[in-house]
Amino acid sequence: MSHVFPRHCRADLPTAVAGEGCYLIDGQGKRYFDASGGAAVSCLGHSNARVRQAVKDQVDQLAFAHTGFFTSEPAEQLADLLIAQAPEGIERAYFVSGGSEAVEAAIKLARQYYLEIGQPERRNLIARRQSYHGNTLGALAAGGNAWRRQQFDPLLIGVSHIAPCYEYAERRETETPAEYGRRVADELEAEILRLGPETVMAFIAEPVVGATLGAVPAVEGYFARIREICDTYGVLLILDEVMCGMGRTGHLFACKGEDVRPDILTIAKGLGAGYQPIGAMLCSADIYRAIADGSGFFQHGHTYIGHPVATAAGHAVLSEMLERDLMPQVQERGAQLDAALHDRLGQHPHVGDIRGRGLFRGVELVQDRARKAPFDPALGLAGKLKAAAMGQGLICYPMPGTRDGRQGDHVLLAPPFVMAESDADLIADRLTAAIDQVLNM
Repeated sequence: MSHVFPRHCRADLPTAVAGEGCYLIDGQGKRYFDASGGAAVSCLGHSNARVRQAVKDQVDQLAFAHTGFFTSEPAEQLADLLIAQAPEGIERAYFVSGGSEAVEAAIKLARQYYLEIGQPERRNLIARRQSYHGNTLGALAAGGNAWRRQQFDPLLIGVSHIAPCYEYAERRETETPAEYGRRVADELEAEILRLGPETVMAFIAEPVVGATLGAVPAVEGYFARIREICDTYGVLLILDEVMCGMGRTGHLFACKGEDVRPDILTIAKGLGAGYQPIGAMLCSADIYRAIADGSGFFQHGHTYIGHPVATAAGHAVLSEMLERDLMPQVQERGAQLDAALHDRLGQHPHVGDIRGRGLFRGVELVQDRARKAPFDPALGLAGKLKAAAMGQGLICYPMPGTRDGRQGDHVLLAPPFVMAESDADLIADRLTAAIDQVLNM
């Protein structure tokens, strides 16, 4: 009998015993192509020699030093490397152990920033429906997924939620993409005015929405308008790149694909590539200076922030991406995967949309393609599809609740950046077989 408290108490999971390139191997010797990188984590695959060696070397030299007493060389080196690549104006990195922690740090920094500059009335946070920002209480409150929030709603701080930029399901037939993007972006201005501009501290959004919508990018011009609104009303723009960042979309930082400048940015997942738990909250020089020239103390922190072994792994991961020039490869493999998916599923009667950027792709399933009508949630389609894909030797990331947290199903794909060209066909073939198996086609 296991004494592990699992995610799902009734799940009978195989035991992962090894990783080799893009594959995970279970205790029975079965190989699974990791087409979702777990949850968009394993961007370098499962056996990168450089990262493994960096972790071993750092443990041998220095395993831990609390940041209340010391800084460390790996943390300093990773911060330097990140900031050298970061969007304009971003100058400081605060290292944490994962995405939820990074978002919590971002929300708290936004609040403290306004206290430091003498605007204590700014307390309101605005986010988007069908977003996901993490599972700790602050991050969960920012997230806009009804199913994830429901049980814990009485514990959550109040956060306003406006429409996502979800063109497939929500653009009107009479609108151009530009008109649609302007309409939903302008909801931010309307909500700021409703709350009172002097009370709003920040707007948080994923540049490409991950788990809850399935690799949904914004239409062109949307984020430019969002930045304009934030600047008009003195509101901080927090971009959550925990899932879509660190090269996943073909840009090291996903916001570069939108040509938008954040004030605060969160990363995780691909930063450690699964070799160590690590995330980071990055902020602008202006925000940092407000703290440094004011109280001098960011009132936040966890025991393992800036962990030497985790930051050593992060530095090795980022160095691999940059020195091997993997971003063009992500774009090329992403285009190949998109083409393979469209070839197998583009005319499938139950596939409504195939979308995404780079090696961050989503397939939305529908009961009625012409009406874009989702399947009945009672069918439990996402769970069945996950099991069928595992049976095919494919790890993917099916999720229910695509439309509103309850209705809709999609599959998220986020394979390793090091996948071969032929792997695009493998993913598309195995996913198609799993979909047809579940739908009895």
